[in-house]
Amino acid sequence: MLVTPDKKRLRVGILFGGRSGEHEVSLASAASVIRGLDPDKYEPVPIGISKEGHWLTGAGAQKMLPDVLRQGQRVMMNADPTDAALVRLDGSGGGQRLDVVFPVIHGSFGEDGTVQGLLDLAGLPFVGAGVLGSAIGMDKDVAKRLLQFAEIPVVPWVTVHRHEWEADASAIQSAIEEQFPYPLFVKPATLGSSVGMTKVHSHEELAPAITLAAEFAMKILVEKAVSAREIEVSVLGNHDPEASIPGEIVPHREFYDYAAKYLEAGTQLLIPAELKPAQVKKIQAMAIAAFRALELSGMARVDFFMEKAAGKIYLNEVNTIPGFTSISMYPKLWEATGIPFRDLIDRLITLALELHAEKARTKYQIELPEGSGGALDV
Repeated sequence: MLVTPDKKRLRVGILFGGRSGEHEVSLASAASVIRGLDPDKYEPVPIGISKEGHWLTGAGAQKMLPDVLRQGQRVMMNADPTDAALVRLDGSGGGQRLDVVFPVIHGSFGEDGTVQGLLDLAGLPFVGAGVLGSAIGMDKDVAKRLLQFAEIPVVPWVTVHRHEWEADASAIQSAIEEQFPYPLFVKPATLGSSVGMTKVHSHEELAPAITLAAEFAMKILVEKAVSAREIEVSVLGNHDPEASIPGEIVPHREFYDYAAKYLEAGTQLLIPAELKPAQVKKIQAMAIAAFRALELSGMARVDFFMEKAAGKIYLNEVNTIPGFTSISMYPKLWEATGIPFRDLIDRLITLALELHAEKARTKYQIELPEGSGGALDV
């Protein structure tokens, strides 16, 4: 196993790519995080996961990330907590030890608790929410139920299961139309970046929208459309989370879909959002309350709708691994609040190490009395 060559610097595994519809977004986020690491404190170790699920490492942080995915050495994560290393798959038996991992995999198989579970098994500190918080944050249906329990307003919705839709689409469509008028929003319950999302204006558009969303998830959300401003807040911390100043998304399209986010110019990011002081405090308080209610840690971007007419505020969703691209709101909001990008990355890694140290205090084994022979009497 290879040992860290520079004991003064922490080896940070930047985990990116993945088997997700948000794969390309993750590459851009990873490049930004690598550039943002303080070279005096950290040694970046890019770890790309291909769309097929192969774990790859490259020659260094300076390579373009798509090249890392094509040319890198194939590896796997060793789940032995006494090792905390990547293991090469070429039979050499060598490895690459890590001190902490910064996951920037957006969406499935990265933001949903799967990678977090592997890192927990490996005994590695990692940035962001744990298994439970990640899984809840990814499942918009479960998150909405918990937010309702915490008395945080959410947009009215119904959940459609793919197997039920495929068994009796006509009955489900009728039930939806009895509950909500058009327009509606239809989206996968377990994906982000507006992948598979459609704004539905009529009866004829509903079935194709649900069928599209069902290609990306086993659960589909159908939500009442509200005419609203889109407000976002960044949250940072573990037990004592802080909220940034709010920002506003003004999409140039009808709604903030994947193309408006990543493929086209024209969307405006207004930082700070034009809000009254009381509205700012309310949104920040709701963001922190949601962060706690959903068992989150490290970081999250919390997205809100504010009705244009009545001014009512709804929590739309949380993102446990928000974007770190050049246009991403999470770092931009913190920079406007007073935390520059490099300091933000440093804070996130520190939070990961602090939470890992606290987890290490937890007992997982029972201390047996002497003479028990290693067995308990039952």
